Order: sequence, then C-alpha cells, then structure tokens
Amino acid sequence: MEEESLPPALLLTGPTAAGKTGVALALARRFPVALISVDSAQVYRGLDIGSAKPDAATQARFPHALIDIREPEQTYSAADFVADAAAQMRAAAGAGQLPVLVGGTTLYLRALLYGLDPMPAANSGLRRDIAAEADRRGWQALYDELTVADPRAAERIRPNDTQRIQRGIEVLRLTGRGPSAFHRENRIARFDSLRLVLTAGNRRELHERIARRFDAMLAEGLVEEVANLRRRPELSVDHPAMRSVGYRQVWQHLDGLFSLDQARQRALAATRQLAKRQLTSLRQLGRALWHDPRQQRTINLIFRQVGQFEKRAARAG
Repeated sequence: MEEESLPPALLLTGPTAAGKTGVALALARRFPVALISVDSAQVYRGLDIGSAKPDAATQARFPHALIDIREPEQTYSAADFVADAAAQMRAAAGAGQLPVLVGGTTLYLRALLYGLDPMPAANSGLRRDIAAEADRRGWQALYDELTVADPRAAERIRPNDTQRIQRGIEVLRLTGRGPSAFHRENRIARFDSLRLVLTAGNRRELHERIARRFDAMLAEGLVEEVANLRRRPELSVDHPAMRSVGYRQVWQHLDGLFSLDQARQRALAATRQLAKRQLTSLRQLGRALWHDPRQQRTINLIFRQVGQFEKRAARAG
C-alpha cells in the first residue's frame, strides 16, 4: 500500500521567519539530501519576495522540489501536496538521497505524515451554490452555521477564512456531518522521520525576526511584486494564493483601503498570529527535537542528529 512505501525523511519545520531555509542549505552542503518545500505560498509562480522563496541562484545550486508548480490563479490542496511530496520522496530515495521536507505549512506536513482524512471529494456545483449563498447571506452566517453544527471544526477556522468555511459547509451538506467527524484520533506515522523544529528562543525575538524580514521584503520590492500580480486579469484578492500573509494586506493597500504603514502593521499582526498557530500545531508533533537556530552550537548538534538518522535509515533500507 502507498502508506507503507514512503522512505524515511527529515522534517525541518518551524514558524515563519525561524530560519528554516538557512539550516536546509547548510544540510544540503553537508549531506546527500533532496530538499522538498512544504510551503503553501511558494508553490505559486510570481509569489517570490513575499513567500521568502529562495532566489534563482540559490535554487540553481540547491534545487527545491514543489516550488513554482502552480499559477497563482490555480488552487493547490493538501491532497495535491501529499501526492506530489510522496513522489518526490520516493524519487530522492531512489537516487540515494535523504528527503528533507522543509517548510512551515503544518497542514501539509501533518497530512503527509499521518495521511489525509477520508473526507468526501470536492463538489464544484455545491461550492458554487455555497459561494452564491455567501454573497446573499454573508460568510459570517455560514461560519455561524458551521459553529452550531461542528464547534470543534469551527475552532480551527478563522472567521475570515472563506476557503475553509466553504469546505466545512460543503462537507456538512454532502454528508450531514461536520469536518471533525472525519478527523482521525489515533494516528500512526506513514514513514520514519527525524523531526526538527526551529524557532527563536522566545516570542519577542520571533516577533522581531518577523518584523525585520517583512521590512526587508518591502525594501526588496514586495509592493511592486503585488502590483504585477494585480495585472493578471483572472487573479483576485480572494484567490487562495492571495490569502497568503503579506500579499493580502499589500493588495488591500493598493486598493486604497490602507496606507502602506497600516498594511505593514496588519501584515505583521497576521504573521504573528500565523506563527502562533504554527507553534500550537508543532507542539502536538510527537518526538520532535526543538532548536534555536541562532545558538552557535545548534547547527553542529543538528548535523550530528541528521548523521545518526541517515545511518539508521540506511540500515533500515
């Protein structure tokens, strides 16, 4: 079965702005690894600066799979990621490389590690009906409906996350049960893994890193990048790609809703909330080793851990 055929892998994850890319590149210089991106924004072409995508020179030297594989008008689901990442993992193992899954999209990571919940397939007709209903009643009304029917699922969805609200209502109307009814309680990992979580030593430091990185993105041309994306006739602020933190706020600035400073403050607040959700999810990731990448001894400790795991994986193979 597919769930039994995935090779051992290294999970290199953590909240946004934690320094995952730098550690991934250090590993690529030291070990025969294949880097596989676990980032829901980096899959999209044209989302370069705001997604902290490795630049062209870096990717030429250290290729990352699953970057630039969709146009921003397209959707990319957790199911898509699981299929794509599994194929990349098998290809890496076949080439004698250790798969390194690097990124902070915890939904993707958990779906790959534990498998997808057996939820019903998307129904395009029903989704159109739900979107039309939202136009009439408002997304808040649909979120309230989901909260009454499945409060456990609603707790994990932000009231402004229209994509997940739509999916929750879709599942509810297709099956009569909310999304949480399909969540597996006792999960067994599909493959052996070394789980490394990178994060700053304290919340204040992480928030400072978030602010410095976003200011660097603005200096590198994030506003111009979003302005170019806005010229694509089929792309709107409601597309999943444009829900990425930073992009939505800059788009709204260009719509005249906020000054650039206001957009910056809103983006920083949203990024801090994202980091908080990521950390909450990662604390539930069993057997994880946590590291502060700014500590001088961290990289050597990670090298030792990866070297030991690589030997163990080789023996098991």
